[in-house]
Amino acid sequence: MKIYHELFREADRPLVLAIGFFDGFHRGHREIARTTLRMRKPAWRSGVLTFAAHPATFLRPGYEPAALTTAEERVDLLATAGFEECFFVKFDERISKFAPTEFLDLLIHGLGVRGVAVGSTFRFGNKRAGDDALMAEYFERHDVAFAPVENVSDGGERISSTRIRSLISEGNLELADRLLGGSGYEMRGTVELGAGRGHGLGFPTANLRIPSKLLPKDGVYSSIARHEGRDHAALVSIGSNPQFDGKTRTVEAWLRDFHHTIYGHELALREFRFVREQRLFAGVDELIAQMRRDLEAVAYPSYG
Repeated sequence: MKIYHELFREADRPLVLAIGFFDGFHRGHREIARTTLRMRKPAWRSGVLTFAAHPATFLRPGYEPAALTTAEERVDLLATAGFEECFFVKFDERISKFAPTEFLDLLIHGLGVRGVAVGSTFRFGNKRAGDDALMAEYFERHDVAFAPVENVSDGGERISSTRIRSLISEGNLELADRLLGGSGYEMRGTVELGAGRGHGLGFPTANLRIPSKLLPKDGVYSSIARHEGRDHAALVSIGSNPQFDGKTRTVEAWLRDFHHTIYGHELALREFRFVREQRLFAGVDELIAQMRRDLEAVAYPSYG
C-alpha cells in the first residue's frame, strides 16, 4: 500500500476513496472498505483517507478518545483490507478550516477521485458543516460516484468505536472482539526487563512496553500470545501489582510451555477473556495458590 502524507497525488489513474478515522477498523468500517472496493472499475485505484491522530487531538486537546489501535496497527489493518493507497495525513489548522465544498473540490482535483464511500453519519469541513447529503449533491454535479454506508448493528445497537472503547474499559473483550471483527482487539509490545518477581514466584512473565492505546480494565485475563509466528496460550496481568505496592500500571504475560528469554522481542496478545480482578492477598502463599487456580483458564494441567 502506497502511503502519502499530504492531500495530493499524481492523478494518473482514477481513484475510489474511503474517508474516515477508522479507529479499531471494526465491522462498520469494514463495510465501508468493501463498498469502496466494489466501486472500483478496471484500471482504477482504491484508496483511503485517514488522519495520523484523532481530529480531537487538534480540536480539543486533552479530550481526545483513547485509541483502540496505534497508528501503525491502523495502517496495517487498512492495507490488509485491500486498499492500494493511503492518505495518512496530519489533521491541522488548514484542514480544520476547509469549507465543505473546498474539501470536496480538493478530492476531485487534487487526488483524482471518481468515487467516494463514507459512513452515513460522516461529518466534515469547518465546524462539521458538511454531511452525506451535501456530498451526494456535490458529487452528482461532478459525475463522481458516492456511497453513504449505513450503520452496521449488533444486538440492535450501532457498532461504533465509542461503544467498543466502553466494552474494553469494562473488560468485556468477547463482545468487543465480535464488534471489531477480524482478529479482534490486539495488543503488541516489546518485552523489557521487569522487577523479576514472577521468576521468584514460579511464574516467569514477559513485561511488555505497550505503545499508547486503550488497555482493558485492570485484572487477569486468559489470552493468546504470538511470538515469531507461533501462538501460545497465555495469562496476562494488567494493573499496578497491589500485592507489591505497585504504583505503575504494567502488562505482564505468562506463556504456557514457553521457556525462552525474549527481551527486546515483540509479543502480540489477542483473544483476551477476563478471569478475575486484581486484588491484595493476605500473603505471597495465597497469591501463588490463586495463580495456580488461574492456570485453569488456559487449560494447564493441575498441580498434584
